[in-house]
Amino acid sequence: MTTLVLERQLTSEDDTLALGAVLAKGCWHGGTIFLHGDLGAGKTTFSRYLLRGLGYQGTVKSPTYTLVESYILPQLTVYHFDLYRLRDPEELEFMGIRDYFAPGFLCLVEWPERGEPLLSTADLDLHLSILSPNSRQLRLTANTELGAAMLAGLVA
Repeated sequence: MTTLVLERQLTSEDDTLALGAVLAKGCWHGGTIFLHGDLGAGKTTFSRYLLRGLGYQGTVKSPTYTLVESYILPQLTVYHFDLYRLRDPEELEFMGIRDYFAPGFLCLVEWPERGEPLLSTADLDLHLSILSPNSRQLRLTANTELGAAMLAGLVA
């Protein structure tokens, strides 16, 4: 597979909301999205808007202290991980990490590098870079056919 890379500049929260809504349309089959970026870059905000795009109406909170939050939708289960406070990747084995990354589930993983080498390759890597207080540079990289399918709505 040829790697597919898309870049966008997000100049407002509305841009992030719109992008999350479009990307959500490609996520109904599940998969894994790694979210990369410095503290405050907008990883949790992006996750919130992606979940909104999937139809979730409840509160979306950062899983910084719980490591994982679950969102059960009628057609899809979403697991949102934040591995920032992970001390050792082996902790993931104790929480049964492999059970979460099953076909048909969507896994959003913030700070995935802290889970290496136990995490598999993501279908989609999302990188957020802070340009200014209200502006972010977004780079999406599809690593698999499923990742490319997730991006289909953004390519059109």
